[in-house]
Amino acid sequence: MTRRIPRALTRSPIPVFRAGFGFLFGRRLMMLEHVGRSSGLRRYVVLEVLERDAHVLVIVSGYGRGSQWYRNVLAHPEVRVWTGRLRGGRATAEPVPADQVPARLEHYRDRHRRAARALGRTLNLPDLTGDGPVRADVGERLPLVRIELDRSID
Repeated sequence: MTRRIPRALTRSPIPVFRAGFGFLFGRRLMMLEHVGRSSGLRRYVVLEVLERDAHVLVIVSGYGRGSQWYRNVLAHPEVRVWTGRLRGGRATAEPVPADQVPARLEHYRDRHRRAARALGRTLNLPDLTGDGPVRADVGERLPLVRIELDRSID
C-alpha cells in the first residue's frame, strides 16, 4: 500500500518557490504550475526532478495516473516551471512512453541511491530499493512526465 505524504508537508515549499527562493532546494526539486482541467484555475505542486538537461526535466507521478497534477498536465500541457533560479519559465509537458520508464528509473536509482530507496519505500515499489532490474510494467504504475522548457528563456 502506498503511503501518502501529508499534504501540509508537500505544499510547504510552494510559498518559498513563489517568493523566488526555490534555489534553496537545489536542482532536485521543482515547482510546477498547471491549469485545473475542470476549474481552469492555476494549481501548484512541488516535485522531485529525476533527470535534467539544459532544456528538459523529467518528473515522476509518484501516486500514479490518478494524481491531479498528472491528469491536469495531460489535459493542458502548457505549464510553468520554477527550479533553481528559473522563476515561472514556460514549458510543455508530455508523458514519457511507458516502455522507457524502467530504464529511466534504473538510471535515477543508480545516481541517487538514498533518494531512490526512500521513494521506493514510500511508494511501496521494491524496484527502487534493490539492485535488480526495474520491472517492465512499472511504467503503468509510475508514469513519468517530460517537461520541455521554452528555449527562449536562456
